Amino acid sequence: MVMMALGEYMGAEVMACIGGTSVAEDMRRLETGVHAIVGTPGRVSDLISRRALNPDTIKMFVLDEADEMLSLGFKDQIYDIFRLLPSDIQAVLLSATMPQEVLEVTEKFMRDPIRILVKKEQVTLDGIKQFYVNVEREDWKLDTLCDLYETLTITQACIFCNTRRKVEWLTTAMRDRDFTVSAIHGEMEQAERDVIMREFRSGSSRVLITTDLLARGIDVHQVSLVINFDLPTRREQYIHRIGRGGRFGRKGVAINFVTADDQRVMRDIESFYSTSIEEMPMNIADLI
Repeated sequence: MVMMALGEYMGAEVMACIGGTSVAEDMRRLETGVHAIVGTPGRVSDLISRRALNPDTIKMFVLDEADEMLSLGFKDQIYDIFRLLPSDIQAVLLSATMPQEVLEVTEKFMRDPIRILVKKEQVTLDGIKQFYVNVEREDWKLDTLCDLYETLTITQACIFCNTRRKVEWLTTAMRDRDFTVSAIHGEMEQAERDVIMREFRSGSSRVLITTDLLARGIDVHQVSLVINFDLPTRREQYIHRIGRGGRFGRKGVAINFVTADDQRVMRDIESFYSTSIEEMPMNIADLI
């Protein structure tokens, strides 16, 4: 979406290449000529192997979310793409963390790369007010969420769960209580996910329940509230989740549901990001 918006004002043709869409249509579009391709490793690798995308014409290759891509099992496709790229190409790797898998890519395919490291305490949480709600027990979370839902006037919100099953359960439970919510996770067909995201971006859907798989890809200007129904299992994911709120200079609020078992996890997140997560105040509605 960002590249397409930029391309509109630069006269650049931008193309999205993702699984679950027509390969034949992608090949036809490539024949007409494009300036930039944004795609998943599997589809880009497939188009190269079909000779629909000529790697010799690529001047810059950017691997965004490199740590996540490699952890999701795209290593073979990523390696295949790198091996076919011109030797003089400009390659850029962006990664929230630097695990060994990412370092291996830089060693294998990049020549004297310049490494720019952002210290974790410099990762910005500016503009995002962080709070927690002590729910004590897991089975009290739903009632707490419903109480919040009835109290707050929400422009748009994202609610994060740790598993697809939890997303589906929470969506059903909220709808059973007559709350309007949408849900999205990685097991859905691409066409279905596209429809849900279009509705969310347009504002016709206001509350989206999702998993970490999509935490990094949700860029919606109007999101003012992020709720961690489950605290993330990896502290690195916390910034990606709460970063959905307060984007583009807008204020945002993150609310974390914390059980007795989650206290240590929350303190670890505070320490890792050199931040403080306060208990949610009574006037929370005034802050959103």
